[in-house]
Amino acid sequence: MRPPHPVRAALSLAVLLASGLGLAAVPARAAAPAARTLAPDTRFYVDPGSKAAQQALTDLKAHDLPGAVSMAQLASWPVAQWFNGTATPQETTDAMAALQAKAARTGQVPVTVAYNVPGRDCSQYSAGGASNSTEYAAWIDALARGIGDRRTVVILEPDGLALSPAFCGGTPAQQQDRLAEISAAVDRLQQQRRAVVYLDAGHSGWQNAGTQAQLLIDAGVGRAQGFFLNVSNYRTDAALIRYGTLVSKCVWYLQNTPGATADSCANQYWPAADADAWYASRVPADAKLTHFVIDSSRNGQGPWTPEPGKYTGDPQTWCNPPARGLGTRPTADTHQPLLDAFLWIKVPGESDGSCTRGTAGPADPEYGTVDPPAGGWWPEQAHSLAANATPKLGFNTGLFPTR
Repeated sequence: MRPPHPVRAALSLAVLLASGLGLAAVPARAAAPAARTLAPDTRFYVDPGSKAAQQALTDLKAHDLPGAVSMAQLASWPVAQWFNGTATPQETTDAMAALQAKAARTGQVPVTVAYNVPGRDCSQYSAGGASNSTEYAAWIDALARGIGDRRTVVILEPDGLALSPAFCGGTPAQQQDRLAEISAAVDRLQQQRRAVVYLDAGHSGWQNAGTQAQLLIDAGVGRAQGFFLNVSNYRTDAALIRYGTLVSKCVWYLQNTPGATADSCANQYWPAADADAWYASRVPADAKLTHFVIDSSRNGQGPWTPEPGKYTGDPQTWCNPPARGLGTRPTADTHQPLLDAFLWIKVPGESDGSCTRGTAGPADPEYGTVDPPAGGWWPEQAHSLAANATPKLGFNTGLFPTR
């Protein structure tokens, strides 16, 4: 038989992804044991109706075959599903339960994001969240009920700790509320015996390791699976793995050393050899350390550094930086002892917000247009991330496994 034309085959996959056809035929694997750890062969859920899949069809209708292929490739990889508090508690339970049912039919594990803590994002680009702690607790309960008894990764509140009230002008009382809210959320989610919960630890260019470790301890990381790094940012895998390892070692040190304080921990800003020596003398080689996951959805080109002197104000290097790329593909087979998975948590192609980089605006000077609002779909950015992917973007060959 003559093999199918590669472009036609790619576009056929785009149609399958966007329509939901084909995924139902994926053979489901036997139920995993109840342990919360992620096995290296874990397959994460791929949404057949994702924005990338829809963009593939849009490009196809516009006769943009290369664009359709790249978006079909992007759509074949698993991306987290965000829950942001815009629905009622019952609607939230129903939406989560529906996601669980779809993932169960394909033998895949959904990656979900809980993003509704009161005062989230310090009332900046992604401002919002529940109006108070009671409302938030009810919303977390609704999410948990929707998870049921299914294996589910829960990314609990991006920026919820690294950008908590203490770091943006909040009061001590507001900071204590935030820690209590996330700690209570950990306890509620952990009642679902197969939920795998990770807490916010920012990224390698932000809070020092000691500060972040103490935040994690105060928010209940000891009762969760671990922490997550780099959501909606661009730090390299190498920098994040090192940072995550330092944070994990500092967590152990603070929990097991009477009188230890966060500012005593060696951090990522120390000379590497000095930091390694500091921990080697204080943390046993066989210490049980906290695990973490990395968001590699947009870090294939690393962080952006604008030309020196280009901007006199804040260049907002975190906000829709140009010429970035998709990073390491989602997988739980990381070959790193503390790294549970590379995940695509931030949806590739969704805007970080309307950036002005210290100028009068309203246009983003890097693009000459007004960026979409935070979370808005941006086709040009999606195509750019795919074009600049490192490693080069291809189809997820594990999407349709054979027995």
